[in-house]
Amino acid sequence: MPSQAESQPPRDRPSPSPRPGALSREERSARYGHRGAVLWLTGLPGAGKTTLANALERVLIARGMHAAVLDGDEVRHGLSADLGFSAAERAENIRRVAEVGRLLADAGLIVLAAFVSPHESDRLHARQIVEREPRGIPFSEIYLDASLSVCERRDPKGMYARARAGQIRQFTGVSDSYQPPAHADLSVHTDQCTVDEAVAAVLDHLLPRVS
Repeated sequence: MPSQAESQPPRDRPSPSPRPGALSREERSARYGHRGAVLWLTGLPGAGKTTLANALERVLIARGMHAAVLDGDEVRHGLSADLGFSAAERAENIRRVAEVGRLLADAGLIVLAAFVSPHESDRLHARQIVEREPRGIPFSEIYLDASLSVCERRDPKGMYARARAGQIRQFTGVSDSYQPPAHADLSVHTDQCTVDEAVAAVLDHLLPRVS
């Protein structure tokens, strides 16, 4: 991972400023029929983030809307393949995802970001990145609230079992803590509802914000 000094631009080089797009956000909204936004799905491993994001994408596309999923595993295999799971590297991973999500939402897409993102400070930073002016974009933190016991019982990828066996270090819920959102824009109890019910709850939250 580059040092802080290496990641900073040279002192004699001016920081680039965002260029105005060829199309205004209003023009894109008129073309797509909705505004761009970022929905940040956070929760313990196994809470259903990717499942819900994929289901939401399918429903939004069926409605003629433009959506894209940013998934933690896929990002870790590409954009953040150089990062580990220390606190600093987790923060950098979230920063990168937030910047990509902002770009996609600024282009008019509804971005469904499915990330454990266990630290409150990292999620706040993601919100600040997406909402920053001059092109502040709607951001919603969606907390998929499921108990550890339910998430561990699901264990869709066998990760909890491996973490309990000591094969995975710094695994959220076992050897690393998860900080639940103090002020989530929406909480969905995914251990008490079906995927369809969760999709309906998120749509009720989202649609008025992008209309």
